[in-house]
Amino acid sequence: MNTEKVIFAFFIILAATLNFGFFLGEIHDAQHHNVYELFAALVISLIATVMKFGDRTHLGAVLLATSLVADFQLIVAACLWGYGTNISDTGLDGELVASVVSMSGGALLANMISVVLLVVETITVRR
Repeated sequence: MNTEKVIFAFFIILAATLNFGFFLGEIHDAQHHNVYELFAALVISLIATVMKFGDRTHLGAVLLATSLVADFQLIVAACLWGYGTNISDTGLDGELVASVVSMSGGALLANMISVVLLVVETITVRR
């Protein structure tokens, strides 16, 4: 068993599952979406992105692109959350929470594409 591949797959799948956990719930209700889970999803996604930089294959480039998309959307979601809690006069209202969750949903889709590509790569590898 290749330990490097296990750690690589672990971070890709962990990024997707943390993002999924944040995404679940009523789209406009901040009580259903934990800010610490959003933070964890962002940090793990960034770690997964750094791990993808060494791959020079075409599939590696696509995996990196999906990870960068997820990172971008999670960063925007975190910025929106921060704006709502620290700057906005209305606070973290339903409309802003819906925007945060929508951005997280886009990142979730990018993470799911990464997981599917990881599974396809694993299936096609010959010994």
